Amino acid sequence: MMRRMHIGSIELATPLALAPMAGITDKPFRMLCRRFGAGLASSEMTTSDPSLQNTRKTLQRADHSGETGIRSVQIVGNIPEVMAEAAKLNLARGAQINDINMGCPVPKIVTGSGGASLMKTPDHAFKIVEAIVKEIKKPLTVKTRLGWDEAHLNVLEMAAGLEKAGTSAIAIHGRTRGAMYSGEARFDLIRQVKANAKIPIIANGDITSIAKAKE
Repeated sequence: MMRRMHIGSIELATPLALAPMAGITDKPFRMLCRRFGAGLASSEMTTSDPSLQNTRKTLQRADHSGETGIRSVQIVGNIPEVMAEAAKLNLARGAQINDINMGCPVPKIVTGSGGASLMKTPDHAFKIVEAIVKEIKKPLTVKTRLGWDEAHLNVLEMAAGLEKAGTSAIAIHGRTRGAMYSGEARFDLIRQVKANAKIPIIANGDITSIAKAKE
């Protein structure tokens, strides 16, 4: 029997989480994954930009009507106060958990100082978490990477600071931003983070089978 996981005050039925993926983790896909054992299935990445909150794309991604299970919405951005407002809006729309994207490597996200670019400015990343936690008082998770590149593997520093700032759980993709999606995900640094953390640490990357998930 699998050990259950707690994210803040929320208990997950299994310690298995579906990573938010643009163009993939829409409502039908999330529901299928929950049916097959996912304890948590987050939405696709949504913007924190107030001018885009009521576009068809954002509203569709934030729609949880008829959905069972824990509802988590991922947001991307880099302005603490704006991110906090987006998190509050997600809760009003039915989310139970907000997830901050600090791992997306694609140019259009990192050039806007969001996603994995936040790993280059840890102190600012911590301020984002603090601003959100201060406003919502609800579980907040973060998805990140090992670092910006091989010369800057700062996930241990990031994870410690994110936990101190109030993050309820951290998912870590076992690659740097520089690696994008090439090569194989590495779990050695994730293991070190886990050894030092008091919150759930979720390993992410290349988990494509039951055997790999168990490993």
